[in-house]
Amino acid sequence: MKKSRDIIDIGLLILRVGIGIMFILHGYPKIIGGPEKWFGLGEKAMTVLNIGFGFTFFGFMAALSEFLGGLLLILGLATRYASGFLLFTMFVAATLHLASGDGIMHASHAIESGVVFLSLIFLGSGKFSLDHYICDKCCVTKK
Repeated sequence: MKKSRDIIDIGLLILRVGIGIMFILHGYPKIIGGPEKWFGLGEKAMTVLNIGFGFTFFGFMAALSEFLGGLLLILGLATRYASGFLLFTMFVAATLHLASGDGIMHASHAIESGVVFLSLIFLGSGKFSLDHYICDKCCVTKK
């Protein structure tokens, strides 16, 4: 039984590192784009959701969730929280594509990524993560 759990934990590690690297690559240009880039991102996304304020803030938060969220996934640190922010970002991205008439194929990346992040919310980061290491050292109760 222990071996099968190790295989699952290795699978979670591969998933976290792979998707984390890709989201760092997606988020980095947005982060370094600065306020003009953030405003454009936020304006496009929030207008679809009928929100008419805070475009720069929302654009920055989307860029930060992709970049920092990717880094946190790689480390396996605050995995469920990072996945929650990334899930919301992917929900907004999919909504934007669908509302813009781009169709399901243009929204598919955001939808597929959202499924991964929703799964990570339920599964957690696994044994090979800082979450596990910190909990193992600090938590009073162990399973």
